[in-house]
Amino acid sequence: MSLSRENAQSIDAPVRGPLIYRQSLATRLTHWTWAVCLFFLLLSGLQIFNAHPTLYIGNESGFGYDNAVLSMRAVDTENGPQGRTNILGHEFNTTGVFGLSGTAGDLDVRGFPAALTIPSYRDLGTGRVIHFFFAWLLVATLLIWLIASVFNGHLRRDLAPTRTDLKNLPRDVSEHVRFQFHHGRSYNVLQKLSYCAVFFILFPLIIATGLAMSPGMDAGFPWLLEIFGGRQTARTIHFVAMFLLVSFVAVHVLMVLAAGPFNELRSMITGWYRASPGTPESEGDKR
Repeated sequence: MSLSRENAQSIDAPVRGPLIYRQSLATRLTHWTWAVCLFFLLLSGLQIFNAHPTLYIGNESGFGYDNAVLSMRAVDTENGPQGRTNILGHEFNTTGVFGLSGTAGDLDVRGFPAALTIPSYRDLGTGRVIHFFFAWLLVATLLIWLIASVFNGHLRRDLAPTRTDLKNLPRDVSEHVRFQFHHGRSYNVLQKLSYCAVFFILFPLIIATGLAMSPGMDAGFPWLLEIFGGRQTARTIHFVAMFLLVSFVAVHVLMVLAAGPFNELRSMITGWYRASPGTPESEGDKR
């Protein structure tokens, strides 16, 4: 028995879910502003770190102290100069990446290689100017996002985990491990928890430790140093928070690629998102 052309087309056509309006203009603008800020903050921060590529715990540092938790340096050996990275007393040969980078004929003694710093050449002054500019831009954007999210309901509706969300956490973890994603109006519980951790733990921690490293801020607010146990500890926490934020961004990008980059990018550019088939139209405006 043969099928009609209309029936054949309906069978071959993929089932598509509704197109819903998922991201507000404020969310989209702040998202891309953060992306630009974090790029320049990371690379200019590594330029600043290279001025003294060692992290300590406490309020003081120097040759007479043994409180370093990370160091990147170059040492002379029988086989020539080598880059050495020491993490919590464990030393690794990181020649060509950390401590000593560049070509064989043009080795450069520096913590992070030139390709990972802004500017690529040694310029602490320029690195600080760029870092502080984008740091304050990040703070301003965070405040704008927070105010807009309270008024448009994004914070309560999309980010605050519910009891049902927390009960579904094991299932959501299992689905992500198997790369099974449900595309709907609401974020899943892993997204909610990770976004809340970034917005309400990592961002405030990075800002607070950055202020604690400023002598001017310490003069007006000496309790900042007391909270973090000293300027050197604040610098170390600042670095660790940055590492966690970079890890989040890396996982975020991988999840975007796994879940469908076109659909995810369209959502963050236009606001419109293709939901999974069977998604109730009440979850968003159908177009």
